[in-house]
Amino acid sequence: MERVEAMSDIKIQTRDLVERFQFQVLAGVKGLNREITVSDIHRPGLEIAGYFAYHPPERVQILGKTELSFAADLPPEVRKFRFDKLCNPETPCIVVAHGEEAPAELIYEADKDEVPLLRSDVPTTKLISNLTNYLEAELAPRTTLHGVLVEVYGVGILLTGSSGIGKSETALELLKRGHRLVADDAVEIRQTAEHELIGEAPELIQNLMEIRGLGILNIMTLFGAGSVRSRKKITLVIHLEYWDSRKGYDRLGLDEEKMKILDTELPMVTIPVRPGRNLAVIVEVAAMNYRLKKMGYDAAQQFSKRLDGTLGVDTDDM
Repeated sequence: MERVEAMSDIKIQTRDLVERFQFQVLAGVKGLNREITVSDIHRPGLEIAGYFAYHPPERVQILGKTELSFAADLPPEVRKFRFDKLCNPETPCIVVAHGEEAPAELIYEADKDEVPLLRSDVPTTKLISNLTNYLEAELAPRTTLHGVLVEVYGVGILLTGSSGIGKSETALELLKRGHRLVADDAVEIRQTAEHELIGEAPELIQNLMEIRGLGILNIMTLFGAGSVRSRKKITLVIHLEYWDSRKGYDRLGLDEEKMKILDTELPMVTIPVRPGRNLAVIVEVAAMNYRLKKMGYDAAQQFSKRLDGTLGVDTDDM
């Protein structure tokens, strides 16, 4: 499988958060180009209480009503000292939640150390959830692969194979049968924290498909909005290759192939291509068979047991 592009160095800056969540910048404007490298969020309650032994400065720091009310009861010189330590050179930003007023000492230290101090009207818990979901999605490991991603009977199938083997034509036939296209030619894949692979089309070629001899087709215009999806979890890889008479292909389905994409392994089926084979039907059956296996029924295993019983073989002794 051809890898088009790998995107391992994903960079998000504090200014991206400001634009995405419409934060108000209270101080530290010069630090808006600081990079965010982790998706974890931190509420520095212990730090404001004076305990910095395990403080994670690389995380986005969130100050809610609890932290700010505690800080308000501290003597001004103590508050200033602890806010100074909180404004670490590694800290991407400090966000004041719930539309609370930022302490004057915090504004001063943030401006002095060029740490962006932001404010949001969103309640603390919801703000943490929103930031975590956004950062996990944006910082997830990514890669771009050459292939076609389709949804067949609810199964996200990545079609791979050499250029010109018929991936797009197979996808076109699947669309005529009522299935959906996610991406043609190039598939952007990101790995979530749950080790799931989510595929989508690059923005430039969304809803588009290239068919040799016809050119570029707009699938949404031709087949309607129900024929496309913006993204889909990839659960099965079907690799198309030209038929090789010297190669022995699995005829029972007992061999389980795997393909590793990023850090996630996916089941893979290799389908030899030659004239007369209806690839769209084969892909449909592969999707249905995959769903049956997930439900606990494996036709190949059942046949193997039946064959062993006919031959009088005790599988427990094998």
